Parts: sequence; C-alpha cells; structure tokens
Amino acid sequence: MARVAGIDIPEGKKIYFALQYIHGIGPKFAKDILAEAQVDPEARAKDVDEQSLARINAIIDGSYLVEGALRRQVGQNVQRLKDIRSYRGERHRKGLPVRGQRTRSNSRTRKGRRKTVAGKKGVKG
Repeated sequence: MARVAGIDIPEGKKIYFALQYIHGIGPKFAKDILAEAQVDPEARAKDVDEQSLARINAIIDGSYLVEGALRRQVGQNVQRLKDIRSYRGERHRKGLPVRGQRTRSNSRTRKGRRKTVAGKKGVKG
C-alpha cells in the first residue's frame, strides 16, 4: 500500500481515484493536486515514484484539510449549531433531516427504522 498524507491508498487503482480514498479529497481536489504535482492521473498508484508521492504529500499537507482534522472541524461546526440552539442545531439534536427535506414519507436514513404506533388505524366515530 502506498501512503499519502498518512493514509494507505489502494495501489492497483489509478492515482486519480486512489487519492479520493482520502476523506476530504474528491474528484476536483484530486485533479488539482495531480496537476500541481505534475503527475499523470492515468498512472497506477503503485507506479508513481517516491518523489512524486512526496510532492503530493507536501501539497495535501500544505493546502488541504483532510481526515482527522476535517472530521474534527465538521464536528465542531455541528456542535456550535447545537450550542447556539439554532434551527439546524435542533434538527441535528433530534436526528432529523437538517436541510429542509420532507419527513412525512421519507428520511428513514436519519430517523432510523420504523417504529409502529399502536391504535392509529382503528379510529371509530
């Protein structure tokens, strides 16, 4: 396994896709990093020489927030929203969708498995 920014990336994949295994690096940042480091995006990760990997590492360490630091920052941002009791913070706190999605028929990912409510159907009168 090749190591970039302290993370093992898959060696059998093209370096463009292998970089995207790092949390915080997507297609655009991977393309920008490879262009700045002058590395061919089509090259396999195992074929990239140590000097190029060192350039990629230096670029990532100097310019991008990745892995633990990024996760920590996102967590702090969510915690700040909770602390100031904003609407979005309350949605995070309750485990509901934060960005205005409907919850009547969807949002099972945020809400979890269905909880059956007894006595809802048989209303007489």
